[in-house]
Amino acid sequence: LIEKMADVSFKEAALIVGVVAACYWNSLFCGFVFDDVSAILDNKDLHPSTPLKNLFQNDFWGTPMSEERSHKSYRPLTVLTFRLNYLFSELNAVSYHFLNLVFHGVVCIVFLKVCKLFLDNRSSLVASLLFAVHPIHTEAVTGVVGRAELLSSIFFLAAFLSYTKSKGPDNTIVWTPIAVTVFLVAVATLCKEQGITVVGICCVYEVFIAQGYTLPVLLDTAVQILRGKGSIPFSMLQTLLKLIVLMFSTLLLVVIRVQVIQSQLPVFTRFDNPAAVSPSPARQLTFNYLLPVNAWLLLNPSELCCDWTMGTIPLVESLLDIRNVATLTFFCFLGALIVFSLRYPGDSSKTVLMALCLLVLPFIPASNLFFPVGFVVAERVLYVPSMGFCILVAHGWNKLSNKSVLRKISWVCLAAVLFTHALKTLHRNWDWESEYTLFMSALKVNKNNAKLWNNVGHALENEKNFERALQFFIQATQVQPDDIGAHMNVGRTYKNLNKTKEAEESYMIAKSLMPQIIPGKKYAARVAPNHLNVYINLANLIRANESRLEEADQLYRQAISMRPDFKQAYISRGELLLKMNKPLKAKEAYLRALELDRTNADLWYNLAIVYIELKDPTEALKNFNRALELNPTHKLALFNSALLMQESGDARLRPEAKQRLLHYVKEEPQDANGYFNLGMLAMDDKKDVEAETWMKKAIRLQPNFRSALFNLALLYSQTAKELMALPVLEDLLRYYPDHTKGLILKGDILMNQKKDIVGAKMCFEKILELDPNNVQGKHNLCVVYFEERDLIKAEKCLVETLALAPHEEYIQRHLNIVRSKIASLSATEQLSLPADGTAAPAEKKKSFQNSKEVKTEQKTTQTTIDNNRGHSKNKKRTEKNNMDKETPKKSTKEIKDIEKKRVAALKRLEEIERILNGE
Repeated sequence: LIEKMADVSFKEAALIVGVVAACYWNSLFCGFVFDDVSAILDNKDLHPSTPLKNLFQNDFWGTPMSEERSHKSYRPLTVLTFRLNYLFSELNAVSYHFLNLVFHGVVCIVFLKVCKLFLDNRSSLVASLLFAVHPIHTEAVTGVVGRAELLSSIFFLAAFLSYTKSKGPDNTIVWTPIAVTVFLVAVATLCKEQGITVVGICCVYEVFIAQGYTLPVLLDTAVQILRGKGSIPFSMLQTLLKLIVLMFSTLLLVVIRVQVIQSQLPVFTRFDNPAAVSPSPARQLTFNYLLPVNAWLLLNPSELCCDWTMGTIPLVESLLDIRNVATLTFFCFLGALIVFSLRYPGDSSKTVLMALCLLVLPFIPASNLFFPVGFVVAERVLYVPSMGFCILVAHGWNKLSNKSVLRKISWVCLAAVLFTHALKTLHRNWDWESEYTLFMSALKVNKNNAKLWNNVGHALENEKNFERALQFFIQATQVQPDDIGAHMNVGRTYKNLNKTKEAEESYMIAKSLMPQIIPGKKYAARVAPNHLNVYINLANLIRANESRLEEADQLYRQAISMRPDFKQAYISRGELLLKMNKPLKAKEAYLRALELDRTNADLWYNLAIVYIELKDPTEALKNFNRALELNPTHKLALFNSALLMQESGDARLRPEAKQRLLHYVKEEPQDANGYFNLGMLAMDDKKDVEAETWMKKAIRLQPNFRSALFNLALLYSQTAKELMALPVLEDLLRYYPDHTKGLILKGDILMNQKKDIVGAKMCFEKILELDPNNVQGKHNLCVVYFEERDLIKAEKCLVETLALAPHEEYIQRHLNIVRSKIASLSATEQLSLPADGTAAPAEKKKSFQNSKEVKTEQKTTQTTIDNNRGHSKNKKRTEKNNMDKETPKKSTKEIKDIEKKRVAALKRLEEIERILNGE
């Protein structure tokens, strides 16, 4: 490229770069707006984890080319540059805008080189400067997706420059530049489809510029040959050979392109391009009128708009429409220029001809004249055609400035145009700062486009300003009453405002606007795929009502019947079927969706949830793993698979579970659940200090985290830090006064460690207020009565407790001890009543499982009942003696094993409770 621009001076290049920087420096402060959201933010092809081959299988927006919803815009090299941006700065918009600015500067410099082929140095610089500052380019330069225009233009111009070197001495053919041209055309086309039109420009250049033919000469030669009075000149044969090579190469590219889109044109709705679905003559009249509209935007770029679809330009439905005058004028002027450029020899006509080629040929794919496109007018597609416009202006200015009478005024006008255009461009850039500013600026130009009202509403919706968003959505329905999407937006916003009745009414209106099924005609071809979401949204709304689940299911099935490949319908129906407790049917729905898209991590995740419902944790874990293979940062799959591994009780899975939870907290550093489960894993591994750290982190993030508070207190009680557990339990009970296990643990610590019988009694009484049939709480209250020396009350309490749990032998045994104490009350010997913790280990284990509170009961039942508090040594000895009498003596190893099992059981039960409670 540097070699090609050898005759562009450093001063000229520096001037152009400076002007571009001055006009577009503020674009660096803009974000991702409008189409950038789909092409950048939502495009997985940018992520390093996506295979590079996907770039060549998907369209510009990351949708597989094979899917009907694909726009068929195949620009893999442009997406590759987005991917490079992502690699260096991820989603930092500055780097994307900066690269666009650089590319625009490169285009301006290469364009200067092209201009010098047909204009003098001064006029070439004027054309290049006008191109650099023209406000019509803001959409292509400041809008990140406009990079397709910039990249394609670089290779477009480079291909043309290469072709200009294909003519050797004595009119010989130099094949190397032609081969380079074909290669650059292919590259330009892979950046954006219009790149292929440079072949037409090369053909015109070859015939009328390189060979110097005029239209009369060509016609005269053709007539002579047809009359048999002459033969084709050798030079013309060489020209034909070059043109055949070019055309054959172009045809090959077209065939490849058709194969890529699988011979399917994209599906657009009448809202995207109303004229495309209009009857004759409205379709032809409107499409022809759009040509002078585009020409006017180049001449007077004062009112620019980011979206010209829907009702922006009303249809020209009659020959009597006054706008037909503009169409007629445009074609007359264009025809005059074509006749001048083709009929007369000379440098001026050649300049006009090449300017017209640059103006007309690259615009043909977007003109709607040969096939419909998904827009009415798009400013960014004027990026290359504006080059021809700038050459025409510079050429005309040169003619005027050479006349002494008009020299000064021509310079003043030029300066005014360049200055005002630069100011307009600088000001226009700020419109692209955010979606709200962009669409509000568009509404100042055009209030008849419902899409603009909808897009302002979306911008406000993203800011959670639902009330204002609703106003814009409602206005959209008034501007375009048959806009299905607008009514869907109204419904969704009502839902966000918790106005379900109004939301349902809006969805029903949208549903009524859906076209009816025509037998034998493919439904999907007549409606935008996203409009089918009205069935999904309506079903999602009404399924909140348990009595309308079948009605919601009917809506999902209706959407599927209309479009059997409607993946989202299967996904949503699967969720509903799970809610309806039909996991087998949910499994069928997800498997059907996976047939349509096996690369969707969410689908594998949902299928894993189904297997959990089917009590098949092995298959569930397999599907979680598949989801993580496709998306290693899938947060829900990371969290729930780690939880599943943790619940399995398999110690071999704990290291992987920990790694996934660590990955999860890296992705979601503000989610206390991740830290809590790391704490639970540490408790399983007997890493008490680590467990304490994770639990505290969870509590810092969520001070009222019920399970974290209880388990931290439990951890302290297990590690002989009972007094540290008390303030944690105070916090727990302040948030959850009815936390039974927290009350039991607090009462246990108060009785055993603080010797606060009154406080312990309040805890156990509170438990019985909440649950009069709580065996553990009632038994421990009986122990309190014994400690208070109220043996009659203790006896009555134990009798009631035994009635609640007649099979618990330790309660009967303690009752016998109390009765024995009452019978021998006259004696002076001391007696210690063993709590349920002194029963045989097997008995205790059963009690713990029934109460679901292993460690707390164990701690509570370690409380000793003593009538004479002054003889602690004697108390301990008596307790030991009682144990020796009542149960066979266990070895130290057996007792430790039992303790380990109790601790593990307790944590598992507490974790299950947390999951069931949705904590």
